[in-house]
Amino acid sequence: MIHSFSCRVYYEDTDLAGIVYYANYLKFIERARTEWVREIGVDQGALKADTGIVFAVRRVEADYLAPARFDDDIEVRTRVEKATGARIVLRQAVLRDNETLFTALVTLVAISGDGLPARIPAVLRSQLG
Repeated sequence: MIHSFSCRVYYEDTDLAGIVYYANYLKFIERARTEWVREIGVDQGALKADTGIVFAVRRVEADYLAPARFDDDIEVRTRVEKATGARIVLRQAVLRDNETLFTALVTLVAISGDGLPARIPAVLRSQLG
């Protein structure tokens, strides 16, 4: 299953050349992950309150392929690459009119309130496919 999240590039997202500043792609894919988790029925606030578990980015492998520019409509596509007991690997891509601008392989890990590795609750693992 591929989740799609659309947004527009605002002036604040760009550099002096009018193209998206490289670090802002990480913000776009973060927003898309948040919406993906919400769409599969996970309330991250409740997960933290009930279990103490939160997700942290462990690793990002990113490729910048072409620039997004001010006022572009972009789409972030997210799909689960792999899920284990405590780790989720996602493949994400930022596109404009079906042209891939940026790709990332993102590894998330579940951690407890004290920062130690934690198992992803079974109910959530079942949603990951």
